Amino acid sequence: MAALARVLSRATGIEIDVDTLRPILIFCTAGLLFSLLLMSYGLDLNPRLF
Repeated sequence: MAALARVLSRATGIEIDVDTLRPILIFCTAGLLFSLLLMSYGLDLNPRLF
C-alpha cells in the first residue's frame, strides 16, 4: 500500500497519504467485485430507452 502511494505521489507530484488511499481502494475494489458478480449472473442494468 505504501509503495502504491509513493508511486502515485511521484507520478502526480501531489503528496498522497496511505490513510487517504486505503478507503478509495476499498470502495473501488468493492464496486469492481459487485460489477463482476452481476455480470457473472447475466444481469443487465442498462435502462431500456425504447
